[in-house]
Amino acid sequence: MEKKRTTFAGTWYPDSAQACKQAIQTFLKETLPPDKGRFVAGIVPHAGWVFSGRIACQTIAGLVPPEKSSPVDTIVLFGAHMHRQSEPFIMTSGLIDTPLGDIQVDGQLVDALCDNISIRKRSPGRFVDENTLEVQYPFIKYFFPDARIVVCGVAPSFFAPIIGTTAVDTAHALNKNIRVIGSTDMTHYGPNFGFEPAGSGRDAVQWVKTKNDAAAIDAMESMDDKAILSEGLAHHNMCCPGAAAATAAAAKKMGAVRARVLAYATSFDKNPSDSFVGYTGLLYGMD
Repeated sequence: MEKKRTTFAGTWYPDSAQACKQAIQTFLKETLPPDKGRFVAGIVPHAGWVFSGRIACQTIAGLVPPEKSSPVDTIVLFGAHMHRQSEPFIMTSGLIDTPLGDIQVDGQLVDALCDNISIRKRSPGRFVDENTLEVQYPFIKYFFPDARIVVCGVAPSFFAPIIGTTAVDTAHALNKNIRVIGSTDMTHYGPNFGFEPAGSGRDAVQWVKTKNDAAAIDAMESMDDKAILSEGLAHHNMCCPGAAAATAAAAKKMGAVRARVLAYATSFDKNPSDSFVGYTGLLYGMD
């Protein structure tokens, strides 16, 4: 069975099972995730684990269902750095390599989804190397060891929420219990990114936190997929607004009625610099 090999293990996150487990256990001790409830989808950051691993870990942990609930069959992961005109893509079948063991692609759900909408199929061997996706795999394997996965790159276009809602409808038609994860970082600010509308230094950090990223988080909290796309494209406050919009639309389709922001941080907090990135973790719940 064809396998997608790791690219970022050993640099963006640990490359051994023991080190991954130790890092995850440390993240959970730093701030406990919310009580396991009826959370069905979430937004996670995708920088190296040193910078945003704690937020991503706690968010994905919050998607684990309570004990005695139906197990999760499949994780649907949306991500990828894409332009508005980019073509959405999906991993067809096979396995995904992680330090904690392989994750099997849910080929049945992929095939059914591609029967309903147009998404370019890519085999594991030809699948793009994307930190937006790969840094989440060990968390998914740790918290959902028996679940399969659907991995989809979503462009920031009108098609993004259609992908999200169709994925939910297709999973339900197959009687699959799913959780949906959207991967995006927030504002990429500073000379390294060619984006400096608020100058530099701590004033710039405050502007990013209280203005630019706050507006994007408001859109995500409201589950307004159109506002999410608009914010990301117009204000550069999400690097993967397509993934976020698809996730918000999927959450609404699954019956989510509220959002809970778990955390917000920037890389400036750990490494003060004129160039920095914002991160947030957010869960969508049923009640």
